[in-house]
Amino acid sequence: MIFAYHKTLNALSVLPILLLFYGLHSSQSIPCYLLLNQAQLLDTACKLVPMVVTIFGRVGSDTPINCKNGLRGVIVEETAEQHFLKHNDAGSWIQDSVLMLSMSKEVPWYLDDGTGHVYVVGARGATGLVLTVASEVFEESGRSLVRGTLDYLQGLKMLGVKRIERVLPTGTSFTVVGEAVKDDIGTIRIQRPPKGPFYVSPKSIDQLIANLGKQARWYKYSSMGFTIFGVYLIAKHAIQYIIERRRRWDLQRRVLAAAAQRSGQDSEGSNGKAENGSDKCVICLEQEYNAVFVPCGHMCCCTSCFSHLTNCPLCRRRIEQIVRTFRH
Repeated sequence: MIFAYHKTLNALSVLPILLLFYGLHSSQSIPCYLLLNQAQLLDTACKLVPMVVTIFGRVGSDTPINCKNGLRGVIVEETAEQHFLKHNDAGSWIQDSVLMLSMSKEVPWYLDDGTGHVYVVGARGATGLVLTVASEVFEESGRSLVRGTLDYLQGLKMLGVKRIERVLPTGTSFTVVGEAVKDDIGTIRIQRPPKGPFYVSPKSIDQLIANLGKQARWYKYSSMGFTIFGVYLIAKHAIQYIIERRRRWDLQRRVLAAAAQRSGQDSEGSNGKAENGSDKCVICLEQEYNAVFVPCGHMCCCTSCFSHLTNCPLCRRRIEQIVRTFRH
């Protein structure tokens, strides 16, 4: 599978067009001989457009690394972990480990598809690279009385060291997706592109494309789910805001109406107040008022209604304190 990006179309872009046409109309990888035979044109064309190509072949090297179990590889990683029992605060022993050694080696290697070979550079940072476990050995700790006593006093019981050797063996079939470039000595190599995919995987190109399709569908459904959830949150807050505003508008309307009624009652005199029930809350008009607003001193609301107020409904001054009153 080839991905090529064209800015200008001229005679020097013949190779990118050829490789692009081949990649779009074939699910197979690019043969090595096609890159090797067009090395001179590749050197010029790559300065114009980056070319990401797919190569499938067997791993090979002129100077492979000899592993401990007899395998020969091009990438070898060795790790050593110290395993021990640790005394926790609850008084029990739990198993734990700590990394003691991590070492990695890589030699120049290439992919050979039978028509030629192309070198691969920087494979350890590629996506999909899986190394085979060549050997896994557990070395038990020595039974020294002095060392065991010291470890026990520190709350530890040494179990041993676990050594694991992982390798990319020669002869393994791999697929590499990366940028094809030509170095200073004229060697064609595949490396990580400045922008784009870089895969080194035992899977075929069709399997890689299928996996990317699954990931794309997962991202699509996830984005749809987050979008629906976001719309729900926005709608929820909008509805709550509308309900709150409507409640405040209704409360303000009732307060203004009650204030107007209270002013009319005040103008009629104390006898008129007693007859018209002026001791009722100006908001709910049901319960008796029993709260005094500070600093204005007005007493016109009940305890159930004043909790929703920030200003006095009669004089519109800000309420700093509310004093509850009791009647006999």
